[in-house]
Amino acid sequence: MHSHNHHHHHGHHHDSGDTSRIGWAFWLNFIFTIIEFIGGWLFNSVAIMADAVHDLGDSLSIGLAWFLSKVGNKQADERYTYGYKRLSLLGAMVNGLVLIVGSTWVLTEAIPRLWAPQMPITEGMIGLAILGIVVNGTAAYKLSGGHSLNEKVLNWHLLEDVLGWVAVLIVGIVLQFVHWPVLDPLLSVLFTLFILFNVCRYIFQTFRIFLQGTPDLKQQQAIRETLLALDHVNNLHHVHFWSLDGEQHVLTAHIELDGELDAGETRQLKQCINDKLATFALAHTTIEFEVPGEACRDHRHSH
Repeated sequence: MHSHNHHHHHGHHHDSGDTSRIGWAFWLNFIFTIIEFIGGWLFNSVAIMADAVHDLGDSLSIGLAWFLSKVGNKQADERYTYGYKRLSLLGAMVNGLVLIVGSTWVLTEAIPRLWAPQMPITEGMIGLAILGIVVNGTAAYKLSGGHSLNEKVLNWHLLEDVLGWVAVLIVGIVLQFVHWPVLDPLLSVLFTLFILFNVCRYIFQTFRIFLQGTPDLKQQQAIRETLLALDHVNNLHHVHFWSLDGEQHVLTAHIELDGELDAGETRQLKQCINDKLATFALAHTTIEFEVPGEACRDHRHSH
Protein backbone atom coordinates (compact mmCIF):
# COMPACT_ATOMS: atom_id res chain seq x y z
CA MET A 1 0.00 0.00 0.00
CA HIS A 2 1.98 3.03 -1.17
CA SER A 3 1.07 6.65 -1.44
CA HIS A 4 3.62 8.90 -3.07
CA ASN A 5 3.50 12.61 -3.29
CA HIS A 6 6.40 14.36 -4.96
CA HIS A 7 6.66 18.10 -4.66
CA HIS A 8 8.75 18.47 -7.79
CA HIS A 9 6.89 21.42 -9.23
CA HIS A 10 7.41 23.46 -6.07
CA GLY A 11 10.98 22.26 -5.61
CA HIS A 12 12.40 23.24 -8.97
CA HIS A 13 11.21 26.76 -8.98
CA HIS A 14 13.07 27.77 -5.85
CA ASP A 15 16.15 25.69 -6.61
CA SER A 16 17.01 27.64 -9.74
CA GLY A 17 16.79 30.72 -7.55
CA ASP A 18 19.24 29.09 -5.13
CA THR A 19 21.70 28.37 -7.91
CA SER A 20 21.74 31.83 -9.45
CA ARG A 21 21.95 33.50 -6.02
CA ILE A 22 24.85 31.30 -4.99
CA GLY A 23 26.67 31.76 -8.31
CA TRP A 24 26.34 35.49 -8.00
CA ALA A 25 27.75 35.45 -4.45
CA PHE A 26 30.63 33.22 -5.56
CA TRP A 27 32.01 35.57 -8.22
CA LEU A 28 31.58 38.60 -6.06
CA ASN A 29 33.49 36.98 -3.21
CA PHE A 30 36.20 35.39 -5.30
CA ILE A 31 37.25 38.59 -7.08
CA PHE A 32 37.17 40.48 -3.81
CA THR A 33 39.39 37.88 -2.10
CA ILE A 34 42.18 38.57 -4.59
CA ILE A 35 41.92 42.32 -3.94
CA GLU A 36 42.17 41.64 -0.19
CA PHE A 37 45.33 39.54 -0.33
CA ILE A 38 47.05 42.35 -2.21
CA GLY A 39 45.64 44.91 0.24
CA GLY A 40 46.68 42.99 3.35
CA TRP A 41 50.22 42.67 2.01
CA LEU A 42 50.42 46.36 1.06
CA PHE A 43 48.96 47.68 4.33
CA ASN A 44 50.78 45.27 6.70
CA SER A 45 47.59 44.28 8.54
CA VAL A 46 47.13 40.82 10.05
CA ALA A 47 43.42 41.51 10.37
CA ILE A 48 43.09 42.06 6.62
CA MET A 49 45.17 38.97 5.83
CA ALA A 50 43.03 36.95 8.22
CA ASP A 51 39.88 38.23 6.57
CA ALA A 52 41.35 37.40 3.19
CA VAL A 53 41.90 33.80 4.20
CA HIS A 54 38.39 33.68 5.55
CA ASP A 55 37.02 35.05 2.33
CA LEU A 56 39.06 32.57 0.34
CA GLY A 57 37.55 29.76 2.40
CA ASP A 58 34.13 31.23 1.84
CA SER A 59 34.68 31.51 -1.90
CA LEU A 60 35.60 27.83 -2.01
CA SER A 61 32.55 26.87 0.01
CA ILE A 62 30.29 29.02 -2.11
CA GLY A 63 31.76 27.54 -5.29
CA LEU A 64 31.15 24.06 -3.91
CA ALA A 65 27.61 24.98 -2.87
CA TRP A 66 26.98 26.37 -6.31
CA PHE A 67 28.14 23.13 -7.92
CA LEU A 68 26.12 21.03 -5.48
CA SER A 69 22.92 22.99 -5.86
CA LYS A 70 23.17 22.37 -9.63
CA VAL A 71 23.84 18.64 -9.21
CA GLY A 72 21.51 18.28 -6.22
CA ASN A 73 18.49 18.99 -8.39
CA LYS A 74 19.12 16.03 -10.68
CA GLN A 75 16.18 13.66 -10.79
CA ALA A 76 16.31 10.43 -8.85
CA ASP A 77 17.79 7.48 -10.73
CA GLU A 78 18.26 3.73 -10.20
CA ARG A 79 21.31 4.15 -7.99
CA TYR A 80 20.16 7.18 -5.98
CA THR A 81 16.45 6.52 -5.63
CA TYR A 82 15.84 9.55 -3.43
CA GLY A 83 17.64 11.89 -5.83
CA TYR A 84 20.71 13.98 -5.03
CA LYS A 85 19.35 16.27 -2.32
CA ARG A 86 21.79 15.07 0.31
CA LEU A 87 24.73 16.45 -1.64
CA SER A 88 23.85 19.87 -0.31
CA LEU A 89 24.21 18.49 3.23
CA LEU A 90 27.66 17.30 2.32
CA GLY A 91 28.31 20.82 1.03
CA ALA A 92 27.18 22.35 4.30
CA MET A 93 29.44 19.94 6.16
CA VAL A 94 32.53 20.79 4.07
CA ASN A 95 31.74 24.50 4.40
CA GLY A 96 31.68 24.18 8.15
CA LEU A 97 34.99 22.33 8.20
CA VAL A 98 36.65 24.89 5.89
CA LEU A 99 35.47 27.57 8.26
CA ILE A 100 36.89 25.77 11.28
CA VAL A 101 40.28 25.32 9.60
CA GLY A 102 40.26 28.96 8.46
CA SER A 103 39.35 30.21 11.92
CA THR A 104 42.09 28.14 13.51
CA TRP A 105 44.59 29.65 11.08
CA VAL A 106 43.39 33.14 11.99
CA LEU A 107 43.93 32.38 15.67
CA THR A 108 47.48 31.09 15.09
CA GLU A 109 48.28 34.30 13.18
CA ALA A 110 46.61 36.72 15.54
CA ILE A 111 47.57 35.33 18.97
CA PRO A 112 51.39 35.75 18.60
CA ARG A 113 50.81 39.34 17.45
CA LEU A 114 49.13 40.14 20.75
CA TRP A 115 52.65 40.10 22.23
CA ALA A 116 54.45 41.76 19.31
CA PRO A 117 51.93 44.02 17.62
CA GLN A 118 52.89 45.92 14.46
CA MET A 119 51.34 49.13 13.24
CA PRO A 120 49.34 48.68 10.02
CA ILE A 121 48.72 51.41 7.40
CA THR A 122 45.42 52.68 8.74
CA GLU A 123 44.13 54.58 5.68
CA GLY A 124 44.41 51.45 3.58
CA MET A 125 42.71 49.42 6.30
CA ILE A 126 39.77 51.81 6.47
CA GLY A 127 39.32 51.91 2.69
CA LEU A 128 39.45 48.15 2.28
CA ALA A 129 37.14 47.62 5.26
CA ILE A 130 34.45 49.86 3.75
CA LEU A 131 34.73 47.95 0.48
CA GLY A 132 34.57 44.66 2.40
CA ILE A 133 31.40 45.66 4.21
CA VAL A 134 29.73 46.62 0.93
CA VAL A 135 30.77 43.49 -1.00
CA ASN A 136 30.02 40.89 1.69
CA GLY A 137 26.91 42.74 2.80
CA THR A 138 25.55 42.66 -0.74
CA ALA A 139 26.32 38.95 -1.10
CA ALA A 140 24.76 38.13 2.30
CA TYR A 141 21.66 40.13 1.40
CA LYS A 142 21.37 38.18 -1.87
CA LEU A 143 21.54 34.84 -0.06
CA SER A 144 19.27 35.77 2.84
CA GLY A 145 16.32 34.88 0.60
CA GLY A 146 17.42 31.22 0.63
CA HIS A 147 15.91 28.48 2.78
CA SER A 148 18.25 25.55 2.32
CA LEU A 149 20.70 24.62 5.07
CA ASN A 150 23.45 25.17 2.53
CA GLU A 151 22.41 28.76 1.97
CA LYS A 152 22.04 29.34 5.71
CA VAL A 153 25.60 28.19 6.27
CA LEU A 154 26.83 30.37 3.40
CA ASN A 155 24.87 33.28 4.75
CA TRP A 156 26.70 32.81 8.04
CA HIS A 157 30.00 32.83 6.18
CA LEU A 158 29.14 36.14 4.58
CA LEU A 159 27.66 37.77 7.67
CA GLU A 160 30.73 36.79 9.59
CA ASP A 161 32.85 38.45 6.92
CA VAL A 162 30.82 41.62 7.29
CA LEU A 163 31.46 41.47 11.05
CA GLY A 164 35.14 40.96 10.37
CA TRP A 165 35.26 44.03 8.17
CA VAL A 166 33.35 46.11 10.68
CA ALA A 167 36.02 45.10 13.20
CA VAL A 168 38.79 46.10 10.77
CA LEU A 169 37.07 49.42 10.12
CA ILE A 170 36.75 50.24 13.83
CA VAL A 171 40.37 49.27 14.50
CA GLY A 172 41.53 51.33 11.51
CA ILE A 173 39.67 54.41 12.71
CA VAL A 174 40.89 54.05 16.32
CA LEU A 175 44.49 53.54 15.18
CA GLN A 176 44.29 56.82 13.24
CA PHE A 177 44.08 58.58 16.60
CA VAL A 178 45.93 56.36 19.11
CA HIS A 179 48.95 54.11 18.87
CA TRP A 180 47.46 50.81 20.12
CA PRO A 181 48.45 48.27 17.45
CA VAL A 182 47.38 45.39 19.77
CA LEU A 183 43.74 46.15 18.85
CA ASP A 184 44.30 44.62 15.42
CA PRO A 185 44.98 41.02 16.58
CA LEU A 186 42.71 41.32 19.64
CA LEU A 187 39.57 41.95 17.62
CA SER A 188 40.53 39.28 15.18
CA VAL A 189 40.70 36.69 17.99
CA LEU A 190 37.37 37.64 19.57
CA PHE A 191 35.40 37.57 16.39
CA THR A 192 36.93 34.28 15.28
CA LEU A 193 35.89 32.57 18.53
CA PHE A 194 32.34 33.84 18.11
CA ILE A 195 32.20 32.37 14.60
CA LEU A 196 33.64 29.02 15.67
CA PHE A 197 30.87 28.69 18.22
CA ASN A 198 28.14 29.21 15.61
CA VAL A 199 29.69 26.96 12.99
CA CYS A 200 29.98 24.11 15.48
CA ARG A 201 26.27 24.46 16.18
CA TYR A 202 25.48 24.18 12.46
CA ILE A 203 27.75 21.19 11.98
CA PHE A 204 25.97 19.43 14.82
CA GLN A 205 22.58 20.00 13.13
CA THR A 206 23.90 18.69 9.82
CA PHE A 207 25.29 15.58 11.50
CA ARG A 208 21.91 14.86 13.00
CA ILE A 209 20.29 14.88 9.57
CA PHE A 210 23.09 12.70 8.17
CA LEU A 211 22.44 10.13 10.89
CA GLN A 212 18.76 10.20 9.93
CA GLY A 213 17.64 11.77 13.17
CA THR A 214 14.17 13.27 13.29
CA PRO A 215 14.32 16.75 11.76
CA ASP A 216 11.58 18.03 14.05
CA LEU A 217 10.32 16.20 17.15
CA LYS A 218 7.20 18.37 17.50
CA GLN A 219 6.24 17.70 13.91
CA GLN A 220 6.84 13.98 14.36
CA GLN A 221 4.51 13.98 17.38
CA ALA A 222 1.89 15.93 15.42
CA ILE A 223 2.03 13.40 12.56
CA ARG A 224 1.57 10.51 15.00
CA GLU A 225 -1.41 12.17 16.66
CA THR A 226 -2.96 13.02 13.28
CA LEU A 227 -2.74 9.42 12.08
CA LEU A 228 -3.97 7.92 15.37
CA ALA A 229 -7.02 10.18 15.32
CA LEU A 230 -8.32 8.68 12.04
CA ASP A 231 -11.26 6.26 11.90
CA HIS A 232 -10.34 2.55 11.75
CA VAL A 233 -6.81 3.26 12.99
CA ASN A 234 -5.99 1.20 16.06
CA ASN A 235 -2.25 1.79 16.44
CA LEU A 236 0.96 2.74 14.66
CA HIS A 237 4.43 1.26 14.63
CA HIS A 238 7.64 1.52 12.59
CA VAL A 239 7.09 5.24 12.23
CA HIS A 240 10.21 6.64 10.57
CA PHE A 241 10.45 10.36 10.02
CA TRP A 242 13.72 11.70 8.61
CA SER A 243 15.02 14.30 6.22
CA LEU A 244 16.89 14.25 2.92
CA ASP A 245 18.48 17.68 3.27
CA GLY A 246 16.88 19.50 6.20
CA GLU A 247 13.94 20.61 4.05
CA GLN A 248 12.61 17.55 2.23
CA HIS A 249 11.22 15.14 4.80
CA VAL A 250 10.39 11.45 4.40
CA LEU A 251 7.80 9.47 6.37
CA THR A 252 7.14 5.75 6.49
CA ALA A 253 4.67 4.11 8.88
CA HIS A 254 2.76 0.91 9.52
CA ILE A 255 -0.88 1.46 10.50
CA GLU A 256 -2.74 -1.24 12.44
CA LEU A 257 -6.42 -1.22 11.51
CA ASP A 258 -9.23 -2.14 13.89
CA GLY A 259 -10.79 -4.58 11.45
CA GLU A 260 -10.99 -5.79 7.86
CA LEU A 261 -11.85 -3.01 5.39
CA ASP A 262 -13.49 -3.47 2.00
CA ALA A 263 -12.06 -1.79 -1.09
CA GLY A 264 -14.22 1.33 -0.76
CA GLU A 265 -13.32 1.86 2.91
CA THR A 266 -9.64 1.32 2.17
CA ARG A 267 -9.75 3.90 -0.61
CA GLN A 268 -11.58 6.33 1.67
CA LEU A 269 -9.02 5.85 4.46
CA LYS A 270 -6.13 6.37 2.05
CA GLN A 271 -7.72 9.58 0.78
CA CYS A 272 -8.21 10.71 4.35
CA ILE A 273 -4.54 10.02 5.18
CA ASN A 274 -3.46 11.96 2.06
CA ASP A 275 -5.55 14.96 3.08
CA LYS A 276 -4.29 14.94 6.66
CA LEU A 277 -0.62 14.54 5.69
CA ALA A 278 -0.81 17.24 3.02
CA THR A 279 -0.47 19.91 5.71
CA PHE A 280 2.99 18.57 6.61
CA ALA A 281 4.31 18.99 3.03
CA LEU A 282 6.34 15.75 3.07
CA ALA A 283 8.50 14.88 0.07
CA HIS A 284 7.92 11.10 0.22
CA THR A 285 5.44 9.04 2.22
CA THR A 286 4.92 5.30 2.38
CA ILE A 287 2.05 3.93 4.48
CA GLU A 288 1.43 0.25 5.11
CA PHE A 289 -1.92 -1.11 6.39
CA GLU A 290 -2.09 -4.18 8.65
CA VAL A 291 -5.34 -5.92 9.61
CA PRO A 292 -5.84 -7.53 13.05
CA GLY A 293 -4.02 -10.82 13.47
CA GLU A 294 -1.70 -10.17 10.55
CA ALA A 295 2.00 -10.51 11.46
CA CYS A 296 4.09 -7.45 10.66
CA ARG A 297 6.71 -8.41 8.13
CA ASP A 298 9.33 -6.17 9.78
CA HIS A 299 8.86 -7.52 13.29
CA ARG A 300 11.36 -10.31 13.06
CA HIS A 301 14.11 -7.77 12.26
CA SER A 302 13.48 -5.05 14.75
CA HIS A 303 10.76 -3.52 16.81
